Amino acid sequence: MWLPLSTSLSWSLLVATTHASFISCDRSEASLHIFDVPSWLSLNFSCLGSPLPYTILPAPGKGLGVFAPRSLIPGDIIMREPPILVINPPPMQAGKGYPRSEIDSRVRIAFEALSSSEQDEVLSLTYYNPPSQKVVDPLNSIFRSNAYNTGSRVGLFPKIARINHSCRPNTSYYWNERLGKRMVYATRHIEEGEELSVSYIPLLLAHADRQKRLDAYGFTCTCEACSATKHKKTSDQRRTRIGQLFPDLTARLTLEVPTSVAANKSAHRMAEQSIELMQLVEEEQLADYYAQVYRSVAVSLARLQQWDSASIWSSKSYDIFKMADEQSRETKEMEKLTRIFVANWNEDVDKQTEQRQSQRGR
Repeated sequence: MWLPLSTSLSWSLLVATTHASFISCDRSEASLHIFDVPSWLSLNFSCLGSPLPYTILPAPGKGLGVFAPRSLIPGDIIMREPPILVINPPPMQAGKGYPRSEIDSRVRIAFEALSSSEQDEVLSLTYYNPPSQKVVDPLNSIFRSNAYNTGSRVGLFPKIARINHSCRPNTSYYWNERLGKRMVYATRHIEEGEELSVSYIPLLLAHADRQKRLDAYGFTCTCEACSATKHKKTSDQRRTRIGQLFPDLTARLTLEVPTSVAANKSAHRMAEQSIELMQLVEEEQLADYYAQVYRSVAVSLARLQQWDSASIWSSKSYDIFKMADEQSRETKEMEKLTRIFVANWNEDVDKQTEQRQSQRGR
């Protein structure tokens, strides 16, 4: 795949994603219509068991958790859930955040508009209240413990709320404004029976700082990243370095070709740092950041007119953004960039071919 490609084959590099749900049976949550008929009437015998790509079960030491009833591949959609309860938050108060009493009032009004079965579903969710705070109304504690930012609003998603935290999660999620749903999808291969996880906190923090953030949720994290005592110091160093590089490189990304010796030297240094960032993120298995760091590598190499490598990393970024949402601004941007990089790559190959033919003719 590292050899120069023709224009048509180069485009196949762009559109061939890892989301291969069609291979056996439709794995997406949206395709449940195939299970509306008895299995003996269906021609599809390859997908047995639960039609949903998740199941909610007791999780040792965590209450309930969400598990994979079958193996999942990167890009598999696990949940598409609209908010059962959503509010428009009041204006934030400087240095204080949202006024708590106003939030509580709006949550109660939205809750009262729900059906009795929906209210029961909301009240079945777990929550944490610091010992120093008296629980006046469990509803408000449930909302504060489980709600997500939902565009310009704040919403509660009862099924997604059952997914437990990990500092090295195997799924990612985002709010799809177009569909009005929060989407959860696999970011790596997930084995049958494996617990699904998301992150409740920023991940570019050392272990001790992550745990301080998690104290607000009332638990001590025992995920793979936090329990690996032998490698904890190395992991902390990597995450700290990622936290330094990521915002700096993102702010300085540009496609402007350097025109001076100093600018060219700076561009090479930036490319080196982008590659360092990518390697650190992969070593930490922080899949939430893959698409962004691959984009950084692609743009940095494109500045140096290294079109072959830029095309490959741009395509990798495009693939991951597309897994999340093929209509997103980021996906469309990476599609456009990959087209440009591949075209320049092919142009370079054509020039090299002409030069070799010219040399043979002498």
